[in-house]
Amino acid sequence: MTDPGIPLIGPLLHGVNLTSIYDTAGRYLPEYHETKGDRDFFECCRDPEVACALTLQPVERYAGLLDAAIIFSDILVIPQAMGMTVEMVDKKGPHFPNPLKSPTDKQYLSVLKREVKVIDELDYVYKAIELCRKKLQGRVPLIGFCGAPWTLFCYMVEGGGTKLFAQSKTWIYKFPEATTKLLEKIANICVEHLALQVQAGAQIVMVFDSWAGELGPSSYKRFSGQHLASIAEKLPKRLKEMGITRVPMIVFPKGAWHALDSACELGYDVVGMDWLHDPKEAVKIRGSRKVTFQGNADPGILYGTKAGITEAVEHMVEGFWVGNKGWIANLGHGITPGVDPDNLKHFLEEVHRLTK
Repeated sequence: MTDPGIPLIGPLLHGVNLTSIYDTAGRYLPEYHETKGDRDFFECCRDPEVACALTLQPVERYAGLLDAAIIFSDILVIPQAMGMTVEMVDKKGPHFPNPLKSPTDKQYLSVLKREVKVIDELDYVYKAIELCRKKLQGRVPLIGFCGAPWTLFCYMVEGGGTKLFAQSKTWIYKFPEATTKLLEKIANICVEHLALQVQAGAQIVMVFDSWAGELGPSSYKRFSGQHLASIAEKLPKRLKEMGITRVPMIVFPKGAWHALDSACELGYDVVGMDWLHDPKEAVKIRGSRKVTFQGNADPGILYGTKAGITEAVEHMVEGFWVGNKGWIANLGHGITPGVDPDNLKHFLEEVHRLTK
């Protein structure tokens, strides 16, 4: 799996987002492990004080180099709110002991029919956001987020991470109507979760579709794209009902290079992209549309030399830093294990130096 009150336009037009925006756990930092201690991952998420402390760590370590913070949480809190058990297994990742098997599965029917009172189920997220806003004291904007319906669905039927996506593909090609019903329910919960994060103090929101690239163009449109568009359409309406001004929205359809053009039409202010996109080509695809891009250095550069990191940043700047449409410098995905925090600092410093 964080008022740009606001200089929100600042970070959107030029800036470095929190580098752990794709890895809110911040597990590359030694202070993360000190704060986490023996706590279970989700226990940290459910403790507002701990979640807030972990949120602030990158901001404090890289003071003056980051233009935003992202709340410490996880995309899988939504399946938990829907009644599913999710465990974080050490050195393995998320695990669902009882994934959804088929549309006749009792658990599928239970999850589909369950009335989810989001404000109660995920209250700890909103408390953490309120606390973070107080402790940030306006230093940087705070980002809230959720997982996209398709990505959450994959976890719910696969039971965890996977390379084959056999169960996900079985569902969409064998049970397309049942799949769509569940995706629609997840999308509505995503809208409410994002709205409540904004109400608690989040100043921008992001939707992570980590498994978008597992779908071909037509399947992506049906099982991912239309639900991302639904969130972008419904969230501003929900915020208006709550008496809250619309906030900027980011979408990250990881791996779906074929969908970059359509992603610019989904209704989001920012489109994040992984390192498989060429910056110059992405800018050509965007054309005259007023959409900000976010990304997209290969996280692997942080294992290399400082000269290599500089070269990667130069490539991004040359491709993205054009015209007046904006660019949020970032990695193209999460920070991987074993990265030297000083290499990350060099990455951030080079972005600032090369975009002055």
